[in-house]
Amino acid sequence: MNSQQLDIFDDSRDTVLCNDVAVALERRDPVGARAAWATFAEEFPDHESLTPLSVLVEALDQRAAAPFEDHESVRRARLALCDVIEPAALRIFGARAGSTWLVSSWRELAQRATPLPFRPDRSDDHAAALWLRAGDWAAANEAVARIESWRRIPAPLAWMAEARYRMHDLDDAWGLLAELAWLSCERFDQLTRRLADPLLEKTAQALRFDFRGSRRSARLGLVSRLGPHGKTCVVAPVGPGAARPSLRARAGDETSAGAARPRAAGPAP
Repeated sequence: MNSQQLDIFDDSRDTVLCNDVAVALERRDPVGARAAWATFAEEFPDHESLTPLSVLVEALDQRAAAPFEDHESVRRARLALCDVIEPAALRIFGARAGSTWLVSSWRELAQRATPLPFRPDRSDDHAAALWLRAGDWAAANEAVARIESWRRIPAPLAWMAEARYRMHDLDDAWGLLAELAWLSCERFDQLTRRLADPLLEKTAQALRFDFRGSRRSARLGLVSRLGPHGKTCVVAPVGPGAARPSLRARAGDETSAGAARPRAAGPAP
């Protein structure tokens, strides 16, 4: 066997050992992952994948089910997941598979944070926010519903709007989105960017400026209002419980009308 063949064999061997660790991690098997990692480290002590794999093995070893005692404990666990574990998972599994692998970790954090009450200064550490990270829209909806006066507080209102959007569609969430825009321009803009819905973005852009009394706003069943510091960037339904036409249907109607509208005749040559 020549030296080139030996190099190919070595490359294949490190790939096999790395995959052994990854497979155990995918099974959420901390004992198997630890054993596979030790074998990998013994044969390839300088391999670049050892460090991120070690992070993920450690994350499995430290899994817990006991409720968090306080918000600071949630914060530490959340930051570790965001800043340390998530980059390692994306490095080993790739973006799609890595995000899928992380779902269980986000669910675990959300479950452990459930007994803690909502605190405006620790909103990122509430169970509802963590359920959204886990992609469990129904659980996020339920967690928000348990917050007293959630509709009057920007963070839980944004969570509920996102949960409704994810579970249903823009039409179902639009009332809450409009209320959020009225309550907090900043939260509304953040959520609009995160949802990345072309129709929502189009509507939001048109209504971030002063369109009071415009026929377009009236057709959408909305009016703009002055936000904080005199900035006109928010909208609200016209009247409590006012009926709202389907935004997507309305957008389609306007597109069709625009296409069918005859163009003005130009000057005769």
